[in-house]
This record gives sequence, C-alpha cells and structure tokens, in this order.
Amino acid sequence: MEESARIDLRSILREANVQDVFDQLDRDLVGLAPVKRRIREIAAFLVVSRARSQIGLEAEPPSLHMCFTGNPGTGKTTVALRMADILHRLGYVRTGHLVSVTRDDLVGQYIGHTAPKTKEILKKAMGGVLFIDEAYYLHRPENERDYGQEAIEILLQVMENHRDDLVVILAGYKDRMDTFFGSNPGLSSRIAHHIDFPDYSPEELMAIAQKMLEPMNYCLDEGAERALREYIERRIHQPNFSNARSVRNALDRARLRQANRLFEAALGNGGDTAVETLRTLTEGDIRASRVFLDNPPQKAPVEARTPASTR
Repeated sequence: MEESARIDLRSILREANVQDVFDQLDRDLVGLAPVKRRIREIAAFLVVSRARSQIGLEAEPPSLHMCFTGNPGTGKTTVALRMADILHRLGYVRTGHLVSVTRDDLVGQYIGHTAPKTKEILKKAMGGVLFIDEAYYLHRPENERDYGQEAIEILLQVMENHRDDLVVILAGYKDRMDTFFGSNPGLSSRIAHHIDFPDYSPEELMAIAQKMLEPMNYCLDEGAERALREYIERRIHQPNFSNARSVRNALDRARLRQANRLFEAALGNGGDTAVETLRTLTEGDIRASRVFLDNPPQKAPVEARTPASTR
C-alpha cells in the first residue's frame, strides 16, 4: 500500500456507534473517571487495530482478557456489560452478550464434575464475554481435594485457543487478585488489561442515590437529604460497606419504613393520602436505621469488607 494512502478512523467510529456506549456509561455511572478513561483507551486501540486490518496491516489479534479490581458496588459488572457491547460493535466478539458467574458455577463438588460444568459455562459465553466475579475463590491451596485448579486449567486453554471468540474478565478485591495471580502465573500472563475501580466519595454516593430514586418516582425532602448524607458518612467507615450497593439497600429500607408509616397513618385517617406524600421519603425514614444508633466506628480495613451487606 502507498505511504500516502489514508483511512478515516471517524468512519469506523460512526459505523460502530461506540460513542453511544460511552454516553450510556456516563448516564449509568457516577464518577469513575479513571475507569471510563481506560475503557476509552481500550476502545481507541480496537478502532486503530480494526483500521490497520482493513488496509492489510495484519497483526495477531489483540489479547483482550481483563481484570477488574475494586470493592463491591463500584460498577464492575455494569462496566463489563458496556465493554461487551463495545467489543461487539467493533467486531471483536460475535454477539456481545455477557455471562456472569462465580466459583460455584464452574467448580464441582466431586471428581468428574468440574470439567463438564466449566465447559458448559464456556460454551454459553463463547462469542461474548465471560465475567468471573471473586475469581480468587477458584484457587484454594489450603484444600488438597479442591477442584478449582481443574477449572483454571480448562479456562487457561480456552483463553489462549479461543481468544478471537471469547473475552474473559476476572473481578475481585485487588489484594486478593494479586495473590491469586501470584499463584497462577499462567493466568496472569493472559490478562492484558488491569482496571482498578476506586471507592465512591460521599458526594458521589449522594448523586448515585438521587439517580436511583428518580426512575422509582421517589424524592427526598430536605431533612431526608441531610440524614442520608450523614448516613453515608457514617456507613462508609463501617464493615461490609459496599458502595452503591449499600446506598441502594439503605433506600430500599427507607421505602419500606415510609410504606409502613403511611399505612399506619391511613388506618387512622381513613386512607386519604396525598400523592406527593407517596413520593416523598422523610428524615425519619432515613434516621430509623440502626447506623444512627451506633457510635461512628473506626474505618474497617479493606480486608475486612465482604461483598454482602446485611445492614
């Protein structure tokens, strides 16, 4: 090809309509600027790789397997869904669907059980993205009879031999993923992109709360807004805090308290309730949480946090 030949990268972007996915990420997720920047960088790399392929500058297909690290509730699954969409639009996976699994979906409990389970999941994910949450639980060196290593070996083979038809995203706490990769160098060598998801700030969590309430047709009165801000500032330092997930749980419980409050009031006034009252969460709905009954504890170390919140 002549050195003066040119190719329009913008036409590739228009055809793939990748900007739509970026816009959707911005709508879906508050903050996460470094994560969104990395997703754009990967997309840019894929656009250029596609352009090179179109003009005959052939190269090996890029390795697109990824690792997402961060605490629970920081948007890893949502970003994985958008990443699958980008990969599909740019022609790197056939369907763009995402299969989300954990250890239990891959590892069997007896001899001969793990291989068919793992292969069945890989078959479902082929042509799209396989998202393995808390991937470090696949490796349990303290248990000599554990079958997780068998699943890892099958996964390694497929990641290498079918990387043009499957992208694997491993996710979990950063420190545990580092240990996991240290114990499985073959797996680590196949992960080209590492993206760390930071915790949300209190201001970002308040914005997330408002974003969650809008489609449910709820709002906070002034007292409830102040109370929720204080709730977040207390809750963020407690064990089992799960970022946006903890905020959603808090709002769900506030809605439950509001419903019970309105129901009890209706029994006394004949049931006549203003529409705006049905929409509004009050300060009392938030402050009834037991988070306000406890003294603010010292910040829990990251290692003590677990994905599930029971508060």
